[in-house]
Amino acid sequence: MFFIRAAEEADLPAVTAAAQHLDSVNLPNDPQRLAQMIDLAGKSFAGKVAAAKRELLFVLCERDATGAERVVGSSMIFAQHGSRQAPHVFFDVLDEERYSETLDRHFKHTVLRIGYNYRGLTEVGGLVVLPSHRGHPAQLGKLLAYVRFLYLALHREVFCDEVVSELMTPLESDGRSLLWEALGRHFTGLSYQEADRLSRENKEFIRTLFPQDPIYASLLPPAAQALIGQVGPSSKPVERLLRRIGFDYAQRIDPFDGGPHFHARTDEISLVKGARKLVVGSAESAAVESFVAADLPAAPWFRAVRAPVRIAGGAVALPPEAAGLLGVTEGQMVGVTPVPVEGS
Repeated sequence: MFFIRAAEEADLPAVTAAAQHLDSVNLPNDPQRLAQMIDLAGKSFAGKVAAAKRELLFVLCERDATGAERVVGSSMIFAQHGSRQAPHVFFDVLDEERYSETLDRHFKHTVLRIGYNYRGLTEVGGLVVLPSHRGHPAQLGKLLAYVRFLYLALHREVFCDEVVSELMTPLESDGRSLLWEALGRHFTGLSYQEADRLSRENKEFIRTLFPQDPIYASLLPPAAQALIGQVGPSSKPVERLLRRIGFDYAQRIDPFDGGPHFHARTDEISLVKGARKLVVGSAESAAVESFVAADLPAAPWFRAVRAPVRIAGGAVALPPEAAGLLGVTEGQMVGVTPVPVEGS
């Protein structure tokens, strides 16, 4: 059976193996950085760091018949992305229309305008499943993606009022971004990889070196224009998952590679609205396929599974295997939210 828990120090080799298949700003293929992230995640789950600085790293585990566990994926929540000291940076994608009566010609331009969010948003990212487990009947990507919102609902006071997910756009086979080559490199003198690495710790150079005036996309090469707001093939499944629970394209993109930003009001996300805290007990009702999670008093601090549960009043009946994986018994509290129905 598969379950989700908080990442622990011993997971570093497995998380590094997963990061090799993503290597994003949120989940870099860098063992030293990943070790720091796992350490911070442990402190975040334990409530030992300020809410705004919490970074939650979840791992997907497979438990076999012998009880042995293997990490086969990961996902993340950043409690607050953007502050007065380090704002969330983006390009607004705007339409501008021009018409000349003299020439009787009409043009519609795409305009990029740099913007900053100083209040902060909660960000979800770092979602990856090992290739060997993609397409699994248990829909592991959905489990990794959606359990984060149950955690968010159970700890709502920690998170911001808006959630953003920055999806990746296609890159060249050598890792270059055509949009960065046509735009960012000219203003920073950095390669895409160099800027990507630097931005993980410090985005000051974006604020000080990028143009503050609107940029007409029509001045860029057609191949670079085509990347603006485009969702890469590997991110298409994530886009579908996000749209199903209330996210929409915000007409904003990453200033590096043009990847689209998907936004939702936190309390309007269906998984958050549908979440309930219930007592483990007995219940006679129809089984409802749900995500179920439990906070734990010690590491790994959090566990979650997908299982058919029966709910009546304030009680929830769990299958024995699910209760065992969560480590809960009758009378304890768990969080429950229904699994979104396909096509909804």
